[in-house]
Amino acid sequence: MKLMRTEDAVGQVLCHDITQIIKGVTKDAVFRKGHIITEEDIPVLLSVGKDHIYIWENNENMLHENDAAKILYDMCANEHMTPSEIKEGKIELIAECLLKVDTERLNAVNALGEMMIACRHGNFPVKKGDKIAGTRIIPLIIEKEKMERAKKVAGEEPIFELIPF
Repeated sequence: MKLMRTEDAVGQVLCHDITQIIKGVTKDAVFRKGHIITEEDIPVLLSVGKDHIYIWENNENMLHENDAAKILYDMCANEHMTPSEIKEGKIELIAECLLKVDTERLNAVNALGEMMIACRHGNFPVKKGDKIAGTRIIPLIIEKEKMERAKKVAGEEPIFELIPF
């Protein structure tokens, strides 16, 4: 990723979500990661205080936070879980069943740094719509090799298991 003056960013790919906060009205992205910046976008970006923005520079050795968060989700999920919308490097896992957590493998992934998986305690019932876990990539970009190490320490089976009642 590269920091660039907003006025010079027309035609570039936005590297991250741009959030607009209007107290009591909204707190949501006005532009999402991957948006190609147009001339018409410049006044909007400047109005939300973005004099400089990060644009995406393709680098085969690095992953965007959302792509890396998807890898963490895949390490955790099984057929009794669904993902939330991915946003700012975060995906929540939603389930209905008894939650079992392999804490040893969970701790091994979390010990790698720059990423985390937080979850409810294991051996508790969860119902449809409950959020059982969230994954997070801490930096905006992360080395692909680090995500490969995470997949290796997580193992082949999902870290979480849902046992139907």
